[in-house]
Amino acid sequence: MYKVEEISENKSSFLELKNPHNTANARISLNEGGRLQELKFKDFFLIKDQQNFDYKDSYASSILFPFASRIQEGKYSFEDKDYQFYLNETGKNALHGLVYNQKFELISKEENVNFCAVTIAYKETKVIEGFPYTYNIFVTYTLFENDINLSIKIKNTDAKTFPFTLGWHPYFLSDDITKSSLSFKSDKKIEFNENLITKKVIDHITEDEFKIEDKQLDDCFILNSDVVQFKTPTYQLEISTDKIENYLQLYTPKGLPLIAIEPMTGISNSFNNKIGLQVLKPNETYSITWNVKFNNN
Repeated sequence: MYKVEEISENKSSFLELKNPHNTANARISLNEGGRLQELKFKDFFLIKDQQNFDYKDSYASSILFPFASRIQEGKYSFEDKDYQFYLNETGKNALHGLVYNQKFELISKEENVNFCAVTIAYKETKVIEGFPYTYNIFVTYTLFENDINLSIKIKNTDAKTFPFTLGWHPYFLSDDITKSSLSFKSDKKIEFNENLITKKVIDHITEDEFKIEDKQLDDCFILNSDVVQFKTPTYQLEISTDKIENYLQLYTPKGLPLIAIEPMTGISNSFNNKIGLQVLKPNETYSITWNVKFNNN
């Protein structure tokens, strides 16, 4: 039987999902935006916190809402009104949304012979100057033998329509990142300015095997498919989604055996350039599912 364990440590709350043989494990940090803190399959850690790479700096596995990536100077206009987000990126831009540091609550759990699942939620009832709307965000993690589903549902509980994009910011481990590679279909790339704000979309044919080697990545691509593959010397994984329009941010922190493979529904500064931007009317919901599937080499 798959099990869900509720854990309290140092005034923080966690959920651990595991299979009967303890070969599939997932650990969720409720106090840190409901992020997936650890993920392990068959003794391989795919996701694990690293020393000297604190969550407040890394945003590791954070859920990005109501915007993914950056908004230039935190400013945007919507329905003929101007708004200003708090600038949480060294006073330059608004970065990674508003829920990455919120406390999520356990809503339900399910334990089964073939899987276990938890649904957690954050319900925003206060309005802020930069995003004066209320909303609920529900996140369901479902752990299987060789994969995990991350399903997110956003509900607009406000009387007004609001704009949004959504993303996920996981870092994946590799025993040798320079000998790891990616595979995805894309013929367009985002050109950034010096502050990683979108300048324009450019044509760019991505090779069938995107080798990481010694590249210092901080790049964004418009995907032509719903699948991204990541291959390391010891394991492979596949990230897929149930949506047609998808964007991919890649980032390699210097000196660490990690790569951020970030699926997103919009790009940097989407509240202004409108690329991937969506709107949610009162009482409407938006749902998306990302799946991470593990394969042992």
